[in-house]
Amino acid sequence: MSTTQRPIGLFDSGIGGLSVLNAIQQALPKERLLYFGDNAHIPYGDRTLREIRSFSAAITRALLGKGCKMIVIACNTASAAGLKVLREAYPHTLFVGMEPALKPAAERSRSKVVGVIATTATFQGELFASVMERFARDVQVLERPCPGLVKAIEAGELESASTEVMLRGWLEPMLAQGMDQLVLACTHYPFVRPLIERICGPIVQIIDPAPAVAKQVERLLEQRGLLASGTGPATPIRGWTSGDIDTFTSLVEKLDTPKFEVQQAFWKDGELSLP
Repeated sequence: MSTTQRPIGLFDSGIGGLSVLNAIQQALPKERLLYFGDNAHIPYGDRTLREIRSFSAAITRALLGKGCKMIVIACNTASAAGLKVLREAYPHTLFVGMEPALKPAAERSRSKVVGVIATTATFQGELFASVMERFARDVQVLERPCPGLVKAIEAGELESASTEVMLRGWLEPMLAQGMDQLVLACTHYPFVRPLIERICGPIVQIIDPAPAVAKQVERLLEQRGLLASGTGPATPIRGWTSGDIDTFTSLVEKLDTPKFEVQQAFWKDGELSLP
């Protein structure tokens, strides 16, 4: 297989990264995409940085074993914990991670009050501190961890009353402080965007970083001469989960994302097997 035709590997703690996969497929329909959801270890946001880095390294090894030309860490928590470490460990591998979109939020804000919702681990990482230092000097940033939201989304509770109550509890105090930009700093959160829009109303602009990540993927592949070519139909997506296949598949069917067959992945002694 030529280098350009090798796949792009994406991973997340569960289904959240499908929002990124969707954006990449729309931008680059000729690329072969492999997706792994680590549902056996979800949620990453409740785990230590050491655990997340260990999982991320093992997943990277498994995806590179499938011949991937690029690894997309389609998870804000894993990006915050492990992107720098992975780049140091695999200097010849192309990595693209998730970065909280504070730059566009700060530039667009009229009230100079920007909200960010994320997992606790994302807020604790060096990456978020770096983004704050670079882009948020002239705005007030309201940070809101959202414990339990990833679990609700993974349970398919995208429009439930309980999910709306949780979101209102986090978002309404931010609205009261004048927030006019809201950064979704977890790849799961776009799947409850309709609820978020209902709560925030038209005054607040919601920023999903997935389209920007897809552009970065395209930019890097083009720079390296690695963009896939061809005129035929796109290769079907291959996907794995370390959790329950039926649960994962039912969620894929429910979401507005590409549909694909899911296979079982296995963890053993800290290593990941992708059949």
